[in-house]
Amino acid sequence: MNTTDRTPADLLRSALAADPARPLVTFYDDTTGERVELSVATFANWVAKTANLLQGELSAEPGDRVALLLPAHWQTAVWLLACSSVGVIAEVGGDPAAADVVVSGPDTLDAARACSGERIALALRPLGGRFPQAPAGFADYAVEVPSQGDRFVAYAPVDPEDAALVVAGREFSGAQVVERARAEAAGLGLTGPGSRLLSGLGYDTWEGLAAGLYGPLASGGSVVLCRHLERLGEDALAKRIESERVTSVSR
Repeated sequence: MNTTDRTPADLLRSALAADPARPLVTFYDDTTGERVELSVATFANWVAKTANLLQGELSAEPGDRVALLLPAHWQTAVWLLACSSVGVIAEVGGDPAAADVVVSGPDTLDAARACSGERIALALRPLGGRFPQAPAGFADYAVEVPSQGDRFVAYAPVDPEDAALVVAGREFSGAQVVERARAEAAGLGLTGPGSRLLSGLGYDTWEGLAAGLYGPLASGGSVVLCRHLERLGEDALAKRIESERVTSVSR
């Protein structure tokens, strides 16, 4: 763990330098049966492409507000780190009408249309699949992101003390996200490399974000992120914990 890291994007860069091949996010959707495992390198590549889309195609700048109308999902984690990379404020469940950019899943498109700025839609289909037809008024993330560059360089330096995240009415700077994630990691059972936390929490609270992304990233661990975990029986959950070598659980 690099103690000089001040933003979530810094944490990802350090993780990439330390061990790019290790798992970072393993995602399950217990409605569709989807399982996706992303190494640090693969996750970082998605983040770079998404940050290039955000900064280049969507013209987002530090201080802009991005409303993320998305569930706990591996692509949501990508967007959170892309926002940190560019220096925009990621507002989880934020008001689209007050946002410069809205990023919506398939279930929140009507609400997302209140945004007068750029609108991106995610189908949240297995393997990052696209919509059969892009929703009216939105660009399809799965269509737009593959052609983006694999390396990202911010146009302007990101100030760790600037607002970076808003969740459940609480605002955090990038530095506060990193500090809180580090301070709370041990309490989540994240004790360093090899720690593997299974989280069934949503991304609509700090606690869900800490367990489902920031804590594992800050501690050198990894997360098994489970959407619709309530649909999984206790026996199946026990088997998943064993097969995924889970060391702690948040649900």
